[in-house]
Amino acid sequence: MERRFDGKVALVTGATTGIGQATAARLAAEGATVAVNQLPDQDPGETMRRISEADGQGFPVVADMRDPEQVIQMVRGVAEQAGRLDYVVSNAAVNPFLKWDETTIDDFNLLFETNVRGAWTVCTEGAKQMIREAHGGAICCVSSISAHVGAPYQTAYCGTKGAISMLAKALACNLGEHNIRVNAVEPGWVMTPMSAPMMDDQETLKYYLDRIPLHRGGEPEELASAIAYLLSPDASYVTAATLLVDAGFIVNAEL
Repeated sequence: MERRFDGKVALVTGATTGIGQATAARLAAEGATVAVNQLPDQDPGETMRRISEADGQGFPVVADMRDPEQVIQMVRGVAEQAGRLDYVVSNAAVNPFLKWDETTIDDFNLLFETNVRGAWTVCTEGAKQMIREAHGGAICCVSSISAHVGAPYQTAYCGTKGAISMLAKALACNLGEHNIRVNAVEPGWVMTPMSAPMMDDQETLKYYLDRIPLHRGGEPEELASAIAYLLSPDASYVTAATLLVDAGFIVNAEL
C-alpha cells in the first residue's frame, strides 16, 4: 500500500466503529499518525488494534461532539500531542430512526447538535489549527445520500446531512486561500452498526438490494478508500466537492 500520509497527522471523529474505524486504520496504514476520537464511555481498543496490525501509529482522544468546548480542546490536544494537524475527518454522527411526527425537540437537538454543530466545530477548529501551522491541509466530512433523498424514518437526519454537504462546500470557498481543501463523501448503504437495525427488516433489505446496481451494501473500508483519496495529494485539485459513494443507488432510490 502507498504511504501517501507519511509524517502527517489526522483526526478522525467517531472512530471506534464503522466508517470512522475503517478510515482511521486506512490512514494509519498509509503513514499518518491518527487521533482516534471516542465518546467518554466508548472503547477505542478495536480501532487501535487495527492500526497496530497495519503497522501504523495512533492514539485515542476523548470528546463528545455535542460539547463544543470538548471538541475545541480535543483539536488543540491532538496538535500538542502529535506536533501538528494536517487532516480532519468529520465522521461522528447519530441516526435514531424516527418518524417525523415522533421526533421530539430533544431528538432534533440531539441530531443537529451532534451531526451539524459537531461537524462545524471540529472542521473550523481544525482549520484554525492548520492556519496557525501554515502548512495547508485537507478536511473530509462524512455526509450521506440522505442529503439528496428522503427516508420515512430519517427526516431530521436527512436535514443534518444536507447541511453537512453544504457546509463542506461553503468552508472550501473560505479555506482555499490557506491551501486547505474541504470535501464531503456521501455514502449510500454501508454495512455499519448504524445501518444494521434498518437492514434487519427483510422488506427494507430487499428494497435496497433491488435498487442498488451492484446489489450489495458497501463495506466501511470502501468508504475509507474514498476518504483517503480526498485527503491525499492525488486529489490536490479537488475541493468543494461532494462524492456520492453509493454504488449507483441514487439513480433508483426514489422509484
